[in-house]
Amino acid sequence: MYGWYVGLVLLVAAERVAELVVSLRNAKWSFAQGGVEYGRGHYPFMVALHTLLLAACLVEAMHRPFIPWLGWTMFAVVLLAQGLRWWCITVLGHQWNTRVIVVPGLKLVARGPYRFLRHPNYVAVVAEGIALPLVHTAWVTALVFTVLNIPLLAVRIRSEEAALKSALVT
Repeated sequence: MYGWYVGLVLLVAAERVAELVVSLRNAKWSFAQGGVEYGRGHYPFMVALHTLLLAACLVEAMHRPFIPWLGWTMFAVVLLAQGLRWWCITVLGHQWNTRVIVVPGLKLVARGPYRFLRHPNYVAVVAEGIALPLVHTAWVTALVFTVLNIPLLAVRIRSEEAALKSALVT
């Protein structure tokens, strides 16, 4: 089962590359519209943490068994997290970015998953950070990522909230 898991982690890595392509395109659009970037300091740590998550999944899973009831359940959670993430990306359109870039004067998005949650993309991030490692019982990776991600998300959400408050029309 490890070979299948490697394929899954590589697919998630490819999805991250696709996100970066979309993010770069959206950043160019945002800056062309007068967008302002906020909270740049945490971004390198976020990139490193998410990259290390993928690497740690592969390393730890080499030493862990695949437990079908856990693995398949967590695989379903990974798929749901990906679906939620791309729903957020689609709904935000040009406003979505891996960085915090806000175009002054735009309205706050309140449709799609944003009808229910202020930051639904982070639900996907948390779910995936727990579920992807647990697909192949990499519980240490799931735990360490989650513990490190908590303060990062706190900084990120504060940064986004300040950016939205200063730049968007509600």
